Amino acid sequence: MTVPESDGAQIEVVRVFTDQAGRFGNPLGIARYSSVADADHQALAARVGFSETVVLHDPRDGRATMRIYTPAVELPFAGHPSVGAAWWLNEQQHPVQVLDVPAGPVEVAVTDGMTWARARAEWAPVFEFHQFEDAAEIATLDPADFPEGKHYCWGWTNESRGAVRARMFAPAMGVPEDEATGAAAIRLTALLTRGLNITQGQGSQIFTEWDSDGWARVGGRVVADHPIVI
Repeated sequence: MTVPESDGAQIEVVRVFTDQAGRFGNPLGIARYSSVADADHQALAARVGFSETVVLHDPRDGRATMRIYTPAVELPFAGHPSVGAAWWLNEQQHPVQVLDVPAGPVEVAVTDGMTWARARAEWAPVFEFHQFEDAAEIATLDPADFPEGKHYCWGWTNESRGAVRARMFAPAMGVPEDEATGAAAIRLTALLTRGLNITQGQGSQIFTEWDSDGWARVGGRVVADHPIVI
């Protein structure tokens, strides 16, 4: 990745919602607040260019404060940043049980190679859902067909097992296409009131569980990628 002029701020990078072999996944930029306290965080996220970049405060007493930015807007909550940040803190030997984001407290857990985040569906951005009877059609979609708004295109590949094929397009958030979207997965889980196994984008894997009364969990595998300096 070519990065603009350097001012020395290191951004950690992880890929969230990989497949079992560690392929695919959605890149997440993680900036320590102590390193970017005086920076324009929205501009920082735009320069990084990932679908989301987070600014993460040092954890204390099992919880950490986090702000989430797309290249264009700040989000009160998002799924792949919550899962990715929780995994990264655990890898740094600073595990937390709660990430405090503007929407509310997100309970997180790392267990058996999976990282989970629990949140309310209404915390997620509102998406326009498009269900396809033939899930194979989803692969033929062109991001140019979605010039505005936030769209989640999905179809069953095995309804009895909760298996879904999906893609997401959100130019309104500065994201022409998102490789793996935890917030949309939570919204769809709440809409269908059941756990799901979602394959999104090129092959990323997202797992969800429906708790009850508007609560859902989203989880998946995370791997470290090379940090960048901006």
